[in-house]
Amino acid sequence: EVQLVESGGGLVQAGGSLRLSCATSGITLAYYAIGWFRQAPGKEREVVSCISSIDGSTWYPDSVKGRFTISTDNAKNTVYLQMNKLKPEDTAVYYCALYEGSGITLIATAEALGFMSPKIFGSWGQGTQVTVSS
Repeated sequence: EVQLVESGGGLVQAGGSLRLSCATSGITLAYYAIGWFRQAPGKEREVVSCISSIDGSTWYPDSVKGRFTISTDNAKNTVYLQMNKLKPEDTAVYYCALYEGSGITLIATAEALGFMSPKIFGSWGQGTQVTVSS
């Protein structure tokens, strides 16, 4: 059974940093891609980063590029999201999710389209709340 468990959320002041973790089980992380998403109240779920574990390629939307960094520790089956220079508009529930297709193709497609849909991701974690105060 595939499981993803997020942790590391909390309350932080604007300009601060947080590091989220996504611990996976039931899979060999090195073969898959993991995406981080967020959903604020009343808004649609949106991607904030993605990593292809097999080759380490990453993708970020413009809204977080230069502030967020995704990384993976395949030995620990864990993916991290380092979030710096946080803004109040980053407040949301953050989720990690598993993509079971080709991570290399996923990243390349996102680069070409400038977009990545949450709908193509399968297993999801329960989410962790991130609140950024002004």
